[in-house]
Amino acid sequence: MTHYLAFSLLLTTVAGATVAGAGPRSPDPAPYWRSAGLVLGGPDAPPDNAATEQSNADRSKSCDGVSFIRNLKYGESGQNVLDVATGDIRDSAPRPVLLLVAGESFDGDNAAADIAGALADQALCFAARRGMVGVSMSYRRAPDNPWPSGARDVAAATSWLHQNVDLFGGSRDEIVAVGYSVGAFHLASLLGHKELQESDSDIAGAVLVSGLYRIGGDASAAEKSYFGADASQYDERSAYPGILRLEIPILLAWAAADPPRLVAQGEQLKALLCKSPAQCPHTTVLRDRAGLASLLGPDASGDSLAEPILELVREIEARGLP
Repeated sequence: MTHYLAFSLLLTTVAGATVAGAGPRSPDPAPYWRSAGLVLGGPDAPPDNAATEQSNADRSKSCDGVSFIRNLKYGESGQNVLDVATGDIRDSAPRPVLLLVAGESFDGDNAAADIAGALADQALCFAARRGMVGVSMSYRRAPDNPWPSGARDVAAATSWLHQNVDLFGGSRDEIVAVGYSVGAFHLASLLGHKELQESDSDIAGAVLVSGLYRIGGDASAAEKSYFGADASQYDERSAYPGILRLEIPILLAWAAADPPRLVAQGEQLKALLCKSPAQCPHTTVLRDRAGLASLLGPDASGDSLAEPILELVREIEARGLP
C-alpha cells in the first residue's frame, strides 16, 4: 500500500511548468469520442458523461480543471478499459500523451484496487495540468490470462491511442508510457518482444519504475500464476535480451527503500543497458518511499519523478521522436 501511495505522491504534489509546446484544446472532448463510436465498458461504467464527471468530483477535488472520460474500451475483455484526462486547454496544437500502466499484482487477487484507482487519477491530473493528455489503462490478470496477456494488452491500448488520441488533442508521435511495479514488467516485456507488438503500438519513450524484469526460481505464487510453473521458460518470458536493443529514450527508476529484489533488478537493468550499444538510460533513485511527501513541496530537492518525466517529454519533443 505504501508503494502505491508513495508513487501517487511522486506525480502530484510537485509544482511544475507545462511541457514546452503543449497547449489546451476543448475542455470537453466527449462529443468527439461519442461521434467516433468509442464504447464505454467495464462493470462500473457510468451511464453518461455527467455521472462520470460527478464521480470524478467526488473522488478527487484536487483535480479541479481536469476533465475525465472513464472506462473506454480498447479490447474485448471487460478488463480492457482506460481513462483519459485533459486539462483546460485552449491551444489546438497536439499534445504529448502520458500512458500509465500500473499494478501491484500479476493475478486477480488485488487488495489495492482502490489505491490503484487513486494512483491513476493522481497521475492523470499530473499529466493534464502540465499540458499533456493523461491516460491510464487496466489489463487482464492471471490465472485466466497468463503470459503474455499483460504485454499484449499494453500493445492494444497503445494501438488504440494511435487511432484515437487525436480526438482528445493528443499526439500519437509523442506517447510516453509509464510502467509501475507489475505494469513496469508488462511494458518492458512488450518493448523486449517484437512479436508481441502491433503495427501501430510504438511509443516515443518509456518510464520503468520499481519493476521486475526477469523472474527467477524465487517466483511468488502470484508470479507463477502468470508465468507458469515451468521455471525453464522464465528467461524466455523476461524482458531480456530485447529490451537491451531499444533506441527510444528510457527513464529507469526505483526507490532506495524498495525491497532488495526490486533494487537489484533496477540496478541490473541499468548496468546491462549502459553496456549495450543502444543507450545508457536516464536513472532516478528515490531516497525512500515513506517520506516522499516531504520532498515534493516548494523546497523539494529534486528527489522526485515529476521533473525527470517532464524532462523526458521535453527531450522527445525536441527530437521530434519517433
